[in-house]
Amino acid sequence: MNSTMNPTNHYAVIPISIISALIGISLACLIIGLIAATKRLHTATYLLICNTCLSSTFYCVVQCNNYIFLNFIVWDTSDMSCQWRAYFTYMSIVAVVYSYLMQAISRYFFVVLSIKYRRVTSLKTHIILIATQWIIVIFVPTPTIFSNSVYYIPSELCWVRMKFKLHVAYTFLFYYFLPTIGIITLYIYLFRRAKHSTNSTFARTLETSRQQSRDNSLFRNIMILFSIYIFGGFPTLLYLVLGNNILYYMGLVFVALAVAVEKAATLIVDRELRNIMKHISRSLKTRVTPVKVDSVSGNVARRNIKLVTPLKK
Repeated sequence: MNSTMNPTNHYAVIPISIISALIGISLACLIIGLIAATKRLHTATYLLICNTCLSSTFYCVVQCNNYIFLNFIVWDTSDMSCQWRAYFTYMSIVAVVYSYLMQAISRYFFVVLSIKYRRVTSLKTHIILIATQWIIVIFVPTPTIFSNSVYYIPSELCWVRMKFKLHVAYTFLFYYFLPTIGIITLYIYLFRRAKHSTNSTFARTLETSRQQSRDNSLFRNIMILFSIYIFGGFPTLLYLVLGNNILYYMGLVFVALAVAVEKAATLIVDRELRNIMKHISRSLKTRVTPVKVDSVSGNVARRNIKLVTPLKK
């Protein structure tokens, strides 16, 4: 980072980042709780959604830890400590981006490979997919620990310093660019395949039409959520290229804010989660009028008793 950064600016943006991170953690935990409590959502698709929520929570916790060190644990000036904080920071970034890559690979499994290999859609396969992601998350940022590209500077967060161009390029390629290109490429292929299938002259069954509609809806939802996250990281990417300090401070706010917005959007765009939230909301708003007993006749009067409408499956 640039040594001319004003520490006062950190104190202005960090509270916003922490509040956004806490909101993101709360929403991610809510989504995981809803999925865990709803048996019909115990599927491979929602397992990957929970994995993304876990990755987002990990990111928010790591960022809050970095802010605590920056503001309160100022006596820790060790370069090694700074390197480990940078390692976990990049781990959390890689975890979120690659969790979306796993969702894209899963869609490829369902739409393309499942025709010949049914086992690729199983929970076991997706558990292996998630395990592979976290192995990547652990090993990809290791250059942060074994190089001198990260060292302690007072009143600055621990990142790869801009003067180490090769390491900055590695960060850009493997943490952001390559997985993002992989995600976009997979979804373009799947979208074109779905469009070609739709335009086919062969008659399609009703079930096939419904499946394609569900796939298209899922593609759209994942791309909306991923676009929100990418937009949040855009100022940071521009900072890596341009080195403008304003972009750096914008990045501190935008990424944490994007996580919170993305989790809120998940509850809105996902039909199953949205219906569950509506059902819970109706249940909380429902009030049963107390039973009123006529003291003279002893008759029981029931007024305005509302029944909870069962959730549609």
